Amino acid sequence: MTIFDRPRDIEGTAFLSHTKIRDPDDQWLYLPAIKRVKRISSANKSGPFVGSEFAYEDLLSFEIGRYTYTWLRDEKCGSLDCFVVEYIPVYENSGYTREEVWVDKSEYRPIKIQFYDRKNSLLKTLIYSEYRQYLGQYWRAHRFQMDNHQTGKTTTLTFGTYKFRVGLPEQFFTPSRLKRAR
Repeated sequence: MTIFDRPRDIEGTAFLSHTKIRDPDDQWLYLPAIKRVKRISSANKSGPFVGSEFAYEDLLSFEIGRYTYTWLRDEKCGSLDCFVVEYIPVYENSGYTREEVWVDKSEYRPIKIQFYDRKNSLLKTLIYSEYRQYLGQYWRAHRFQMDNHQTGKTTTLTFGTYKFRVGLPEQFFTPSRLKRAR
């Protein structure tokens, strides 16, 4: 579950995703302006997320079984040594034909992803930065910058502190709870 507090025009918007590996994910969006929870169609995951350069499918949790993989090369990414790996989505409604992902060799963190559209043209680049480690084991980026090469537009998502092991019951993560999420 993700809750947005900025910018003002989407303040209070809440997004809930139940990730599945081969089946369509279940996703819902609470829009405070209309006080409604909207289910995101499984065929519309490639649509823009609240007018940004991110698509709904860009906001899914990473699941190994969602892709097939091919190692392409080793390469420097800034001061880090990275693997460059091609991901081919197995989900038939993906908006991408493939992704090229730069992964930090030492911590296995994604650093950069290049997304290719249905014509196999470079569509977008996502850069992850400002990583912090939680509970001595969970690395999380606090800044996601998505550059759309076809429109020239950029969207940056900045995350506050992530919380782990807070003891929330499973029933907290339901579409009906989105209206009350803060």
